[in-house]
Amino acid sequence: MKHSNKYIIETNRLILRKFTANDTEAFFEIMSDKEVNIFLPLFPLKTIEEAKVFLYEKYIKKHEKTLDFRYAICLKYDNIPIGYIKISDDDSFDLGYGLRKEHWHKGIITEACEAVVEQARRAGIPYITATHDVNNLRSGTVMKKIGMTYCYSYEEQWQPKNILVTFRMYQLNLDGENNRVYKKYWDKYPIHFIEDKV
Repeated sequence: MKHSNKYIIETNRLILRKFTANDTEAFFEIMSDKEVNIFLPLFPLKTIEEAKVFLYEKYIKKHEKTLDFRYAICLKYDNIPIGYIKISDDDSFDLGYGLRKEHWHKGIITEACEAVVEQARRAGIPYITATHDVNNLRSGTVMKKIGMTYCYSYEEQWQPKNILVTFRMYQLNLDGENNRVYKKYWDKYPIHFIEDKV
């Protein structure tokens, strides 16, 4: 990581920065793609107006918080968002990300995750979690690459898509408490288990 402050993180190839209203079109490109959306919780956005509202409500408005880990992923040469990365502000500290499919398989999400996790560590966040659909093995590979450990799996009737999904939950403790496991999903969903080989 070359440079970072509260609002901008630079890596070898990327600029991670806060979204602005000027990013609406690029944000729509990310969030309207059906293939990108398969493993994301919401339905694809259908209009620019939807994207404008969603971007404001879920990103721009929340940028005012002191600890806000929501970034546009941009390539350095044009600084236009091609994806997003975020850590939730609840007690799961859930790491989430999405990327336009023409940029898949290039290590971009891994590079972005490493930078944001380091930022979270410096900010004193004690741990991060992340979940992935068992059918989305690439996402699990990213979690392993950034040092996360598989903890358990659980079944959830995923909303608003209303489909049954088996999720794998990974965790990375940033404060040295290596035996801590975030159990909220385990406790919430009655079908939960630990897989032998992940």
